[in-house]
Amino acid sequence: MTENEALRAERFAAGQAVLDTVHGDAGHGVIDSLADIAPELGHQIVAWGYGDIYSRPGLEPQQRQLVTLGMLTALGGCEPQLEVHVDASLNVGLTPQQIIETFLQSAVYCGIPRALNAVAIARKVFAERGLLPLT
Repeated sequence: MTENEALRAERFAAGQAVLDTVHGDAGHGVIDSLADIAPELGHQIVAWGYGDIYSRPGLEPQQRQLVTLGMLTALGGCEPQLEVHVDASLNVGLTPQQIIETFLQSAVYCGIPRALNAVAIARKVFAERGLLPLT
């Protein structure tokens, strides 16, 4: 194995550890879904997105997830990714109330329709986890 290949494998392994902690099986599903068409994209999501970026010091996983929820809501059209990250937000310790509050805050800056779409995704994830109704 060359030095470059070793570094590539090391970055992927570091990212995989973070991905497993944050997403569990859902993270593997996303990466596995790319294996037959865009395996390099899957590799970069793990190695760069999680190994290089998500694992950086400076923000805790909960803070990173709040940023991600806000950004995906603002972008719109990212509902599949938003679903994965609502689930991940619960995995890292955010409460359903904090997630909904994030979408309320997002409504001010990116609009009520996008916030409503985000809440619909949260409803689906919360229902699957038996977290409804919220009090």
